[in-house]
Amino acid sequence: MNSILKKAQEYFPLSWKGWIVFFLGMAGGSLICTLLQAVSTSDVHVPMIFVLMVLIISMLTDGYFYGILAAVASVFAVNWAFTYPYMKLDFSAYGYPLTFITMLAVGIASSALASRLKEHQKLRLEAEREKTRANLLRSVSHDLRTPLTAISGSVSAVLEDNGAMTEQEKRELLENAREDAQWLYSMVENLLSITRINGAGEIVKKEEMLEEVLSEAVVNFKKRNPDIAIEISVPEDIVFIQMDATLIEQVLLNMMDNSVAHGGKTNQIVISAEEDGDAVAVTVADNGNGIPPRILNHLFDGSLQFEGARGKDSNRFIGIGLAVCKTIVEAHGGTLSARNRPEGGAEFRFTLKKGEETHEYTGQNFDR
Repeated sequence: MNSILKKAQEYFPLSWKGWIVFFLGMAGGSLICTLLQAVSTSDVHVPMIFVLMVLIISMLTDGYFYGILAAVASVFAVNWAFTYPYMKLDFSAYGYPLTFITMLAVGIASSALASRLKEHQKLRLEAEREKTRANLLRSVSHDLRTPLTAISGSVSAVLEDNGAMTEQEKRELLENAREDAQWLYSMVENLLSITRINGAGEIVKKEEMLEEVLSEAVVNFKKRNPDIAIEISVPEDIVFIQMDATLIEQVLLNMMDNSVAHGGKTNQIVISAEEDGDAVAVTVADNGNGIPPRILNHLFDGSLQFEGARGKDSNRFIGIGLAVCKTIVEAHGGTLSARNRPEGGAEFRFTLKKGEETHEYTGQNFDR
């Protein structure tokens, strides 16, 4: 019984939005036909206009219910208001039954076609998201082995040394182990972030204060990079965003880590937020060497390798963290882009939808 009710709710979902679209569509069709009736003696256009309204209603609502209801309502509306004798239901006139049956069939078919098209589009988007998520998980999981092996080897070499290594050599091994451990920590954080997003790209969002999320990300970043200067610029009004705060903090950390790891000479990062209509645009800019033009179009697909101090290292995928950023931002309904700044350095920009609350804020920009 529960499965039947669940299936019925899937195909015939009811909502305020659906009812509003239905009534607006029917009212719009009636208004257009009334205006055309005032300038034309022919009524052949009436069925076509209402079939068009049925199609529009079907495209703008979920399931089959409102489209089918619009098809049935259109048949009665055309017969009652736009077919002689006016303001009277009469299906007995010559030719009318066939006309109205055809109109009802076309309306229902259009509704079903539009609903099926939306379902296929939703399935395609879910498949693409699941493919991206699976690729990211596979890439990260595979690359976890290399740093673990390197850490184990470096620590074992130091512990088992019988006096053959110098202090400088021991220090280099331990520094390499620490670097691999930090990278491993970052990968695990990204892995956990991906698992918070389900196969349909859905996340649990709450209204969060943007300034607090930015500040928390900076505090965590400064623990690992105390020498990097961070400047934050926020709007004068306190802005609330519907988000998963943990995931957005991970986006900011990935971008800042990327600026330090691949910026070359980065010693300053500027995080700014500005209102853009019903959204907020957050920018993370650095004063490093910028992004090589040849890789700009591949930053977010997880396929790029990083040429580090120890040579080309297969476990140093620059694109993994940024690909995670893209997945998270798109799961929030936002967009993500990157460019080189004219004055030097790289800039990443992503957008998020604003919440309903906004409060006056008297503070100014501040440094961390």
